[in-house]
Amino acid sequence: MAIIPVAGVGTRLRPHTYTTPKVLLHVAGKPILAHILDDLPALGIREVVLIVGYMGDLVREYMDRHYRELRVHYVEQPERLGLGHAVSLAEPHAGDRPILIILGDTIFEADLRKVLSGSDHSIGVKEVEDPRRFGIVELDGTGKVVRLVEKPPHPTSNLAIAGVYYFTHGRPLFDALRDLTRRDIRTRGEFQLTDAMQMLVESGATLRTFPIDGWYDCGKTETLLETNRVLLDKRGCGAEVAGSVVRAPVVIADTAVIESCILGPHVSVAAGARLRNAVVRDSIINENAVIEDILLEGSVVGEQATVRGGFKRVSVGDSSEVRYP
Repeated sequence: MAIIPVAGVGTRLRPHTYTTPKVLLHVAGKPILAHILDDLPALGIREVVLIVGYMGDLVREYMDRHYRELRVHYVEQPERLGLGHAVSLAEPHAGDRPILIILGDTIFEADLRKVLSGSDHSIGVKEVEDPRRFGIVELDGTGKVVRLVEKPPHPTSNLAIAGVYYFTHGRPLFDALRDLTRRDIRTRGEFQLTDAMQMLVESGATLRTFPIDGWYDCGKTETLLETNRVLLDKRGCGAEVAGSVVRAPVVIADTAVIESCILGPHVSVAAGARLRNAVVRDSIINENAVIEDILLEGSVVGEQATVRGGFKRVSVGDSSEVRYP
């Protein structure tokens, strides 16, 4: 079973998250959440608990349209009390089964088949330059986790917790989370999953780590575009559009309409979008957006948004200068 918290508001991605849940924003051809869900069946996981909150109804609608093959449980997180609190809400569905926890805005690369076949609880980690921005783990000489700290001001490790966790049995984790809540242990005002895992370590449980090979940030517009570039480069995907020029890598949905455009590199065009007489590069165009007569670069255009410019026709004599506002 997988537990995926998707209740976050995504304030750093406004204005897009005023109308769309963060996990449903497109990157490299599909929503962030789809990058996670599409990998689950190959791991033998067909049951998912989604912790919903902000615009949870839109998440439900998306899942009903696209993932009917999965058995999905929805749990509402009425208050944002931290990741630990969010995960604890899944206990009635998960019980003591093996659980894979993946943060809903985490796109990553890792050998999860190997992780899920292991006999120890495991935490995905990635070496980072500034560990103060993350939860971190400290290891002993055998690779066991001996300490976990959430965003330490003076970190003693550069192994950041990457938002992917595997527990061979759910019961010990849920017991720790329940104890955390009962004792009102909070870090930065919230019940942290990191603190619950530290309690497991202190009780004698064995936690190990596994490497996250690729870890892609989708938290801000700039990093969303960077993730779009990286994923498209990895795919190396291209397309042919009659009457337009396409410079790979790009991904264009089958129902998108492209007329007299120059697209790419690094452009993602979602279903129903219409682009005409435009030059677009390094951009994400979401569903049913309309782009006409404009040059776009480094842009994210939301669902059903319209962006129109104006190409000019001029006759300019020698040694002249023309500027448009």
